[in-house]
Amino acid sequence: MTSTDTENVSSNLSTDILLLQIPPEPDLQWIAQLETKYPGLKVRWVPLRWAPGDKGSAVTALPPEIWEGVTIACLFLPHPGRLMSKVRYVQLTSAGADKWIEHETYKNRNVVFCAANGIHPPQIAEWVIGTWLMMRLGFLEYASYQKQAKWSNALVDVQDSLGLRMGILGYGAIGRQCARLASAMGVEVYAFTRSERPTPVQRRDDRYCLPGMGDPDGLIPAKWFHGSSKNAVNEFLGQDLDILVICLPLTEATQSVIGREQFEILAKKKTFLSNVARGKHVDTDALVEALQQGKIQGAALDVTDPEPLPDGHPLFTAPNVFITPHISWRTPFYFKRILDIMEVNLERLNNGEPLLNIINKECYY
Repeated sequence: MTSTDTENVSSNLSTDILLLQIPPEPDLQWIAQLETKYPGLKVRWVPLRWAPGDKGSAVTALPPEIWEGVTIACLFLPHPGRLMSKVRYVQLTSAGADKWIEHETYKNRNVVFCAANGIHPPQIAEWVIGTWLMMRLGFLEYASYQKQAKWSNALVDVQDSLGLRMGILGYGAIGRQCARLASAMGVEVYAFTRSERPTPVQRRDDRYCLPGMGDPDGLIPAKWFHGSSKNAVNEFLGQDLDILVICLPLTEATQSVIGREQFEILAKKKTFLSNVARGKHVDTDALVEALQQGKIQGAALDVTDPEPLPDGHPLFTAPNVFITPHISWRTPFYFKRILDIMEVNLERLNNGEPLLNIINKECYY
């Protein structure tokens, strides 16, 4: 595009200022391309910095002048509402909005919030399947022998996954990629969603999706379940599941969705639990008891309650549990995918079209 062409192009974003607060250093080429494509649009990219000594609950405050005139923001955690008074569109870098639900900007009906759905499935699904296989195939036990520089002929109880059943509690983007990988291993998949999905159209996923990922048409599950009540969840858990994967957004209704009552149901099959959603979905005391009493086969947890898990907490030493410090989302491609969503949504915003990954503010996702 020549300078003459640029001058002749009109943009509906000509009065907008986009503020990005994400970890990478500013991509000057990306900024230049965007400002060229939408004449008048200004981009401010401030690298994300955690507050000193913080463990992930707050970001370093930005000077008020950085927020001056900002109408579009790409963020993880909330900033003071008075600084966001002109914002009309917020692109979150997370899949859920649970950290924003009390924020005045979130409550403003005129401000559109969009999630980062679709950027997490490859890495998180690999974490789910990887930890599952690690436990099933005895990798930790063999690794302990290696650390001792010892060749052991001890027979570790290993099992493959063919013919097993995976239950996915929350069949969104991450759940669909878990289903794709599990299906490739010969695992039958059962899906659970909040609302009923009886038709092919309703089972489709119209959110951001990386090429070749997930289950965009909803064809993988052998059975679908739905509901917002504990009874509905309990019915799903009672389907002889070999592994239960929690992929739910955190809402008031989904807090402690897995507690003592649910572990009693899972005990029938000694279901393996995998949680890559939020720690508050599971009653921690009940989980420790279930592990200690052998009610479940084991658990792989990337999230805990509380989080971070205090040093010496009994969950660390419970049998057959593997814990990582909320890192399953990590990938060097994470923020490249965020920018991809931003590009799609800026084009839609410019064209007056509905944005991608719009959050239902009542459901927080």
